[in-house]
Amino acid sequence: MTDSETGETGETGGTGEPGKVRRRRRSREETEADLLAAARTLLERDGVLAGVNLREIAAEAGVNHGQIYQYFGTRQSLLRAAAADLVERQAEDRDDHWERPFVERRLEMFRHRLDEPELVKLEALLALDRDDSFSPLPRLTRTLQSLERDKADGSLPQDADAVAAHVMSSAAQMGYAIFREAYARDTGIPLRELDERATKAFTHMLTGLTTPPATAAPSA
Repeated sequence: MTDSETGETGETGGTGEPGKVRRRRRSREETEADLLAAARTLLERDGVLAGVNLREIAAEAGVNHGQIYQYFGTRQSLLRAAAADLVERQAEDRDDHWERPFVERRLEMFRHRLDEPELVKLEALLALDRDDSFSPLPRLTRTLQSLERDKADGSLPQDADAVAAHVMSSAAQMGYAIFREAYARDTGIPLRELDERATKAFTHMLTGLTTPPATAAPSA
């Protein structure tokens, strides 16, 4: 078996022979992490719908492509794991918005999804793939805490269905992010202009969710 088939990396020196390369065997965890990182790189470079070549992933990770099957079983399993890992990493990067009021949090997420449409497509593909490990609400405990605070400080009405408001606003964000280019093409509206108009419309939707229903005047 060659060094590339064992997933070893090269280091020079320490052998006593000029030009001889000493190899360090990577652990299973290191190899899996390198394969996931390589798959993420190619997904981000080529887009989620382009697909990726296993030999390209192996070359990017510096391993033999047979190790993909050894560690992940199938190409689909590797891509699913890479996509889920990318979604999780992106979620971690957004951990600074929890203390903001409901409308501000949802608008920030809307803008984030406009900036990261490929990530939204990844999430949609994971959901369509019926991946039981995928969660569209990866920080649900923190979300519920924020929603309770929203109701306590008046950011949401006391009688609001806060969970449904969060879920439906998330669905609106993701749906628009996925179809925005097609919407712009069909309507003839430049994408940047459509994004601005959609942001205003989404703000009005959020305002409706946070406004208590008007109390009917008593009859005479």
